[in-house]
Amino acid sequence: MSEQVNRGTVVSVRGSVVDAWFPQRLPDIFNVLRTGDDNRIVIEVNTHLNANTVRGIALTPTQGLGRGAEVVDTGRFLEVPVGKGLLGRVINVFGSPIDLKGEIEGTPKPIHQKPVPLTEQSTVSEIFTTGIKAIDVLAPLERGGKAGLFGGAGVGKTVLITEMINNTVKKHHGVSIFCGIGERCREGEEIYRDMISAGVLDNTVMVFGQMNEPPGARFRVGHAALTVAEYFRDEMHQDVLLMMDNIFRFVQAGSEVSGLMGQLPSRLGYQPTLGTELAELEERICNTKAGAITSIQAVYVPADDFTDPSASHTFGHLSASIVLSRKRASEGLYPAVDLLQSWSKMLMPHIVGERHYTIAREIRKTLTIYEDLKDIIAMLGIAELSREDQRTVYRARRLERFFTQPFFTTEQFTGLPGKMVSLEDALDGCERILNDEFADVPESMLYMIGSIDEVDKDGL
Repeated sequence: MSEQVNRGTVVSVRGSVVDAWFPQRLPDIFNVLRTGDDNRIVIEVNTHLNANTVRGIALTPTQGLGRGAEVVDTGRFLEVPVGKGLLGRVINVFGSPIDLKGEIEGTPKPIHQKPVPLTEQSTVSEIFTTGIKAIDVLAPLERGGKAGLFGGAGVGKTVLITEMINNTVKKHHGVSIFCGIGERCREGEEIYRDMISAGVLDNTVMVFGQMNEPPGARFRVGHAALTVAEYFRDEMHQDVLLMMDNIFRFVQAGSEVSGLMGQLPSRLGYQPTLGTELAELEERICNTKAGAITSIQAVYVPADDFTDPSASHTFGHLSASIVLSRKRASEGLYPAVDLLQSWSKMLMPHIVGERHYTIAREIRKTLTIYEDLKDIIAMLGIAELSREDQRTVYRARRLERFFTQPFFTTEQFTGLPGKMVSLEDALDGCERILNDEFADVPESMLYMIGSIDEVDKDGL
């Protein structure tokens, strides 16, 4: 058996980059090599330098590794365990548990998988309802699509993510997977606690590549999470909600790996293979006849520059954008979704229906007029506006308040029971507000409610 093992020797170590010489046969690209004491150092083959030498990126710290050390080619790709035993657990890029709850039962599966061929993908455009009014009406998600969640610190990204996970588990009876790419341990620990307090951890798998880990590990954690998601879609025939936080850190890790490998950088210092690497990850997210992986990705935009290559490449893959506004958060309008900046490719008459499309357009028109009039109101007061403009402003303010919603995951903070609102109820409420049915109702009565039927007009 020992003759079968492909052994080599380390010829150079430069940080995370390790070159190894193999006299027997060359390991394949993406093969895992092991070296160091107890084979604890894991290296992924990245390039063939010549007929006998490979260059790889270490996925673990290379401390103590020197020239002449023995390297063993495992002959396999990096693998993670898949199976029902993963539900409620927290793992790293190697599929090892990091929640101190013991070993995980599962079948190992390689993290490098080909995307589903176009012929096997579902061609029907379906809406993925979240039960959150602002998203379902103005930026509906696509089942099997990819949505971007844009927002700074403290505007409610995590709360929105945990609420969507909660609603997916309840409504779609699906599985949620949270993938933390380059996550700070503080953020990861907070999300873990939020999941437990919201009672959604039992139907969730959490995969983390922390910020202190080598770039190689952070670069591969997205692939590991996708492999788990594909198992639940293809084998268990379930709908999967995949949360990725943060897609920019995936690009950043790829940039570090590229720099370590000595590749010439492209524009703004990014790796020349940025588009390909992002596509390899994103193209695996789709819906098939068996089930769908719907992805919501937090996107950090460097210096608010939407022309930055990392942001513009990500935009090309998204079917919806949910923008969170600090201004709305400061006004107490939660969820702090920017109703005018958020958009979706799904908002077309032949997909969502004529009624939904018309209502959404009317809402945008009303809110845009209100936005334009805000400066005049601030200087002269609302009384100086024409009667028609006044009516539009009152309508817009009622709509803004109607789009607030009490969440299940924040019940312990707000004291308000969480509400999940069907798309039909949300559209009905918006339509009735646009028709001035609630013109005589104080706008505060539309704040933090579920469906419009909760407004007690008779009690006024």
